[in-house]
Amino acid sequence: MASFVAASRSAIKFLQLPSAGFLAPCLQNASVINQQQVRHRRTKHWDPKWKRLRKAKFVKIDIPNMNEKADELSQEQIKTRMKERGILPPRPWLERPFYISCTGGVFEPYVPPEGDGRMSAISREGAKQKIEQLEKKTKSMMAIRKIRNYDEDFEPPEFATLAQDIYIDAHKTLCEKNKYKLREIVTERAYPELMHNVSDKTIRWQFLKSLEPPRVVHARCTEVITKENVFAQVTVRFHSQQILAIYDRFGRLMHGSETVPKDCLEYVVFEKHLANEYGVWRLHEKIIPEWMPPKAPAFITYRVDDEPPVAASEPETKDVVSTEETTKAESVATA
Repeated sequence: MASFVAASRSAIKFLQLPSAGFLAPCLQNASVINQQQVRHRRTKHWDPKWKRLRKAKFVKIDIPNMNEKADELSQEQIKTRMKERGILPPRPWLERPFYISCTGGVFEPYVPPEGDGRMSAISREGAKQKIEQLEKKTKSMMAIRKIRNYDEDFEPPEFATLAQDIYIDAHKTLCEKNKYKLREIVTERAYPELMHNVSDKTIRWQFLKSLEPPRVVHARCTEVITKENVFAQVTVRFHSQQILAIYDRFGRLMHGSETVPKDCLEYVVFEKHLANEYGVWRLHEKIIPEWMPPKAPAFITYRVDDEPPVAASEPETKDVVSTEETTKAESVATA
């Protein structure tokens, strides 16, 4: 038995490959490669433990035919394609949600009496204006009563003081050119009118004092689309003393003065969305009566060149001389 084991061991040694040290350099690497396990499939993962889960990660989808034309398909085929792709059918009408935060103008605007602010209440004309104002006060009282249904604390004298604060804040914010804060003080209709042609200007404005206390002269309510959607507009009369100066982008005075105050009589409309629980009073528009004198136009500046302009009459004189010479030559030739 021992001799059989020894013979088998000698046979195994005889059949084994020689060591790499006894081989040529070109055959040493070949022997090492033959002894290692080689996988010819490069996409196979080394650990087949999560083979089934990796297989489930891939989802087969149907690629749409991009060469398919909608004109060549029938209505049933189009519906089938839209259901496969999860596309809703188009609607035959266009609907866009919109939010009405203010009205587009002044409904039943207040007509100021002629000569207001210049005539005393003691005079005949002033007393006549007071009587006319009392006659037109009925609709305003009805509107104020409707406003109190939504705002119980509304009182015209107190609101006139609040309106004056809103008026001053709006003008100060305009001078600072704070667009975001201005949108909270004025309505969407008044905003573009206030910001028109202000980008390159410097505005200096100051409210000095009130010549007469502000008062509510007009109030109206209206319904937009539905009866529950109610808007209120209140016109306040301001007679104050202000300073206004406007400079252009080069620092030149265009309008007004920073030293000379002026008396201003204004009728400003304030609006509130009563149906909105969080609605606030905002500046909406300014009423300018026809009898009010026009404002002074802005100063227009011109560019002055250092060199005088070239006279444009010289070439014309040359042309006249040349025409006279040709007529004389023609007359001599005919003679």
